[in-house]
Amino acid sequence: MTRNGSAARALVGGEILGRAQIDRDIEVDCDVVVVGSGAGGAVAAAELSEAGLSVVVIEEGHHWKTEDFSFRPGQAIRRMYRDAGASMTIGNVPVMFQEGRCVGGSTVINGGMSWRTPEKVLRKWVLEDGLPHMSPKDMEPFFERVEKRIQAHHQDPESLGRDTLLFSGAAKRLGYKTLDNIRNQVHCAGSNNCAWGCPTGAKRSMLLTYVPRAVSRGARIFSDCRVHKILKKGKQALGVEGRFLHENGRPSHKLTVRARLTVVAGGSAQTPALLWRSGFRSPSDQLGKNLTLHPNGKVIGIFDEEVRGWTGVHQGHQVREFIDEGFLMTAVNVPPSVIAMTTPYHGRVLGDVMRQYNQMVVAGILVEDTTTGHVKVAPGGRPFLFYDVTDIDVARIKRGLSLVCEVLFEAGAKKVLLPFSHLGELQSPDQVRRIFEVPIPKREMEIFTVHLMSTCRMSGDPVRSVCDEWGQFRDATGLMISDASMLPGPIGVNPMESILAVATRNALHVLENPGRYLS
Repeated sequence: MTRNGSAARALVGGEILGRAQIDRDIEVDCDVVVVGSGAGGAVAAAELSEAGLSVVVIEEGHHWKTEDFSFRPGQAIRRMYRDAGASMTIGNVPVMFQEGRCVGGSTVINGGMSWRTPEKVLRKWVLEDGLPHMSPKDMEPFFERVEKRIQAHHQDPESLGRDTLLFSGAAKRLGYKTLDNIRNQVHCAGSNNCAWGCPTGAKRSMLLTYVPRAVSRGARIFSDCRVHKILKKGKQALGVEGRFLHENGRPSHKLTVRARLTVVAGGSAQTPALLWRSGFRSPSDQLGKNLTLHPNGKVIGIFDEEVRGWTGVHQGHQVREFIDEGFLMTAVNVPPSVIAMTTPYHGRVLGDVMRQYNQMVVAGILVEDTTTGHVKVAPGGRPFLFYDVTDIDVARIKRGLSLVCEVLFEAGAKKVLLPFSHLGELQSPDQVRRIFEVPIPKREMEIFTVHLMSTCRMSGDPVRSVCDEWGQFRDATGLMISDASMLPGPIGVNPMESILAVATRNALHVLENPGRYLS
């Protein structure tokens, strides 16, 4: 039921409404309200609405459609990234991070890598994090379910770009274990626009999979609406309250949703901030702590031949040879504007370098953290992330990037540009050792990430966790978490499928135990 003041106003179930359709304050009653429409939120909404529950989803970002996506990175970043993609952690090394802010969340702007949680990580969750029902065998049906629904497949060979073929071919010649990437896609054309929104609809993000499923079963999605607090009575969540946002960010009409179950899925920065603003506290004092983020580093190989890395899929292979050492390697194309911003050059020299864009192969590493950070909430309610990169992870980054450089030289690169202020480039394989010989202060390393995790982590141990083993917020009723913040810790691979599978598992548990969650 939807109300406008004391007068009932019927809104048709199963639709997406944004600021352009809202001309007054709105009140809604439903079974479940979901805050956020990314990997965790969209799954929860679809699974619960398909079971017959009335579901409302609230998304702060706009509802952009496939035909709206732009080949201009600057426009896409302003539209679909929080803070135009320029957010940074505070610590000994500023780590740039990105969050999606649109219907479909970060799945609309990620690379689409669909990897299961590694078995060694699942076993750790069972043995060390008190999650006995998350063994590889237990999780198998949930991985299968989401892989079918997001159509996780290997790429068509024709969609692989020359950059990824050069890199993976050189890695194989060096004897490194290399895997063909699995992505949520159907006959991807290799337009390499993943990070700005797939222009063909081949990438099966939440925008094209779980969100339409939820809407088809009657879920109502309100976009352009920022939730500023969770309604509560004592320790019981009763729904949420938010404001629709004008295009300039100025608040407009109010939205109040009363629900039997509130599912928060805003991501590892926004979720703890919303809980904190709403007066919820974790008895373990772990809310907002245990932040992990998979530090990433990149280098740029410049070849004599034309590579045209921008043709072909965003990422075609992963080198897993060193995953037991805490990192993996891959080649991934980056647009010219981002490369220009992060090279160690300026002026005429930068112009000369950028004229070689078609001869570049960008490659890098993803590191499994050995430390954690935390989220703090400013007086106005905005989250700030604090994270110090450890000496161990710096060593992993340097070793990983040195190996990437060796692969690029093996592939035929004539020089490699480095992400270090005091060591800008290497001219030959013999110079790779300089990465270890030249002092490189931490603050002069370029590190970035798109994988924020674990700030509301699940565990069977109340002392170590914010949520129980099914994602229910401890010390509150009617409140669940369904995003990357609930993951117990870093997983060492792209986390999208892990989020999807755990969110599916937890949503089905709600349906199996309605008396506990929907009373």
